[in-house]
Amino acid sequence: MPFLTLALAVLQTPAPTPIASIRVTPRHPVVAAHDTLRIRAEPLDQSGAVVAGARVRFVTAGFANAGVIDSTGLVSTASAGTLPVVAIATVPGARPVTERIEVTIVSGPAATVAITPAPARIVVGQRIRLGTALRTAFGDSTGGAVTWTSSAPAVASIGEAGILAGTAAGNATVTATVGRARAAFGVTVIPSPASLVVTPDHPAVRTGDVVRFTAVARDRAGRPIDGVTPTWSFSPGHGELGEDGSFVGYQAGQYLVTGSLGNQSASVAVTVAPRDVRRKTTVVGQLVRTKFETSEVWIHPNGKVAYLGTTGGGDRLYTIDISDPTKPVIVDSVQDDLRVLNDVMTTADGKVLVFTREGASNRKNGIVICTLDDPLHPKKVADFTDGVTAGVHSAFVYTDPKFGTYVFLTNDGTGSIDVVDINDPAHPKRAGSWHTDTRVEAGRYIHDLDVQDGLLYGSYWNDGLVILDVGNGIKGGTPGKPELVSQFKYDLASLYRDAEVTGGAGYVRGTHSAWRHGNYVFIADEVFGIQELQSKTGRAYGRLQVVDVSDIMHPKSVAWYEPEFGGVHNLWVAGDTLYMGAYNAGFRAFDISGQLKGDLRAQGREIAHAQVSSPEGYVPNFTMTWGVVVKNNLAYVNDINGGLFIVRIDPKPRELVP
Repeated sequence: MPFLTLALAVLQTPAPTPIASIRVTPRHPVVAAHDTLRIRAEPLDQSGAVVAGARVRFVTAGFANAGVIDSTGLVSTASAGTLPVVAIATVPGARPVTERIEVTIVSGPAATVAITPAPARIVVGQRIRLGTALRTAFGDSTGGAVTWTSSAPAVASIGEAGILAGTAAGNATVTATVGRARAAFGVTVIPSPASLVVTPDHPAVRTGDVVRFTAVARDRAGRPIDGVTPTWSFSPGHGELGEDGSFVGYQAGQYLVTGSLGNQSASVAVTVAPRDVRRKTTVVGQLVRTKFETSEVWIHPNGKVAYLGTTGGGDRLYTIDISDPTKPVIVDSVQDDLRVLNDVMTTADGKVLVFTREGASNRKNGIVICTLDDPLHPKKVADFTDGVTAGVHSAFVYTDPKFGTYVFLTNDGTGSIDVVDINDPAHPKRAGSWHTDTRVEAGRYIHDLDVQDGLLYGSYWNDGLVILDVGNGIKGGTPGKPELVSQFKYDLASLYRDAEVTGGAGYVRGTHSAWRHGNYVFIADEVFGIQELQSKTGRAYGRLQVVDVSDIMHPKSVAWYEPEFGGVHNLWVAGDTLYMGAYNAGFRAFDISGQLKGDLRAQGREIAHAQVSSPEGYVPNFTMTWGVVVKNNLAYVNDINGGLFIVRIDPKPRELVP
C-alpha cells in the first residue's frame, strides 16, 4: 500500500513546465473608460523563444468595478479605475505559469466644460476664483489643463489659475478651453461701490444650522447696485461658506463672516452654540443568529411581525413575532433554494411579500412572491424568473394609484432595472425594463432602488444616482416604460483613492443605496478592499452624500458623512432623523432637520450610536451592521454577524432645577 500511494503521487505530480516567463503586450496598458483594448501574452522559455503548443487565457484578479477582461485578452471598460488581471499560460501536464498586470482606466477627454461661478457683473477691483467641471461624452468627470482667455483683458483679466479680476468698467467675454471643449460667458465690469452692508448681523445658531448672508452694495448716490455678488470669507476655519453666502459652523464659538466687493468690505459676527442632539441608546430586545449570516429586515405594516433574511447559505426567510419587542420570537420561515437573500419588502397594505434570490443552486434566481393572509405565516404563490435567472440583488414593491402594484428589481445579468406587474400576485408578468446607455456593458450594475411619488431613484454603481419617471408624469413615464429625468454622476475612483491604496486594485466601490426625503436624496456608497471581502472581520469604507434635488433636473451634492472607521450601507429616514446601518461603524442616527450643508459628522448632527454585537453571534463580538427599519419609535437593526437587535433611542434627560 505505501508503494502504491507513492506511485500514484508520482503519477499525479505535474511535470516541470517549459514556460519560464510570460511576455505581456502592452506591459503597462492604459485605456479610456467606455473603450476596449486588446492585451496579448506570449509564453517564453529560458532562451526567450515562444513555447510551442502553450495556451494562454486571461482572468480578472479583483472586483470588476471599472471593466472586465475576457479569456482572449479583450478588455472592456466602464469607468475610471484600475483593473487587475492575470495571464495564465499552460502546457498539457505541467504546472501553469501566471503573470499579473494592472490595466489603468482613465477618463476620456473633456467633451463639455461648465464654469462655476459665471458672474454676469463684477466691480472694479473684485477678484473671483473661477472653477470648471469637465465631463466626457459619457458624463464622466475628467481632468485636463484649462486655458483661460478674456476678450478684453484691460476690462476683465484672467490668469492661468482662473482668477478673474475686474480692472476697468466695460464688457468682456471669458472663455475656458480644454482640448476641443470650451465654454464662455459674458461679464460686465462696473465701478466699485461706495458702501457695502452684510446682513443678518450677529445671528445666533447651532452647529450645523445654515445661515444665508446677503450683501447690499450702493453707489455714491445711495442707490442699490443689482446683480453683483461679493467674495465671501470667514474665520476661524471650522465651518463652510459658499459662494452664495450660505454659512455653516462646525464647532461652537464666535465666527466673523466678511463680504468683499472691490474696495469695500463688511463683516458680521456669528455666534454658534453646540447642537446638543446626542442621546443614549438601549437594546430592548435581540434575536441572535448563530448558524448563518443575517441579511435584510422588514417590518409588516401592522408593526407586530418582522421578516428577517439570511445569506451565506441560510436558504430561508424568518417570520418573527415582535408584538412584545423585548421578546422577539421566530414563529415560521419560508425556505427556498436561494443561498443569498438580499432584500425583502411587503406592499404598503401588508397583503403581499416579495423577497429576492441571488445564489440558487439551480441558477433559477429572480424573486419569490408570497401572500400574507396571516402575516406570521407567509404563503408562497409564485416565482418570477423571466430574464432574471442570473440573480436579483434588490427589489422595491410600489403601488401606484393609477397603474397598480409593481416590483422594480435589479437584474444582475444585464445591469437593468426590470419591472414586474404583480397586480395578480399568483401570476406575475414582465412589464418593462430600463438601463443606462453605455458603449460596453462591462461595469453596468444597478444595486438598489427607492420609489416615491412615481419617481424611481436608482443606485447605479459606476453610473451614480439615476432618477426615472415611472408614473410621476414629469417625463411621461409609466411603470412599464420608465423615462430618464436626470442623473448625478461623480468620480468614485478619485473619491476612494485611499481605499484603493490600502485595499488594493480591483476593490469594491459604487453607488449603493438611495433614499428620497424632502428636497434631498441621501445616497450611500459601498466600499471594500479585496482583502476585507475575503475576511469575515474586514473593515468597510464609504461615504453618505446628500444630494439636493430641489431642481430635479440638476441634482447637486451639498453635504456628506463619512465615519472615522467603518462604512455606510442601508438607510431609513423618518421625520427629521436618518438611520443607518454603517457596517463596522454599527447603528447610527442623525439629525437632518433644516438645510444641510458640509460635513455632517463635524457639525455634531449624530444623535445616537450603538455598536450592536453578541458573544454568541455568527461572528462573535464583531459588528457588521447591514441596515435598519424604524417602526413605533423603535429601530430594528439587522447585523450580519449578530442577528436582529431592537434599539430604542432614549429621550434627552430632563434638567432638574433646584
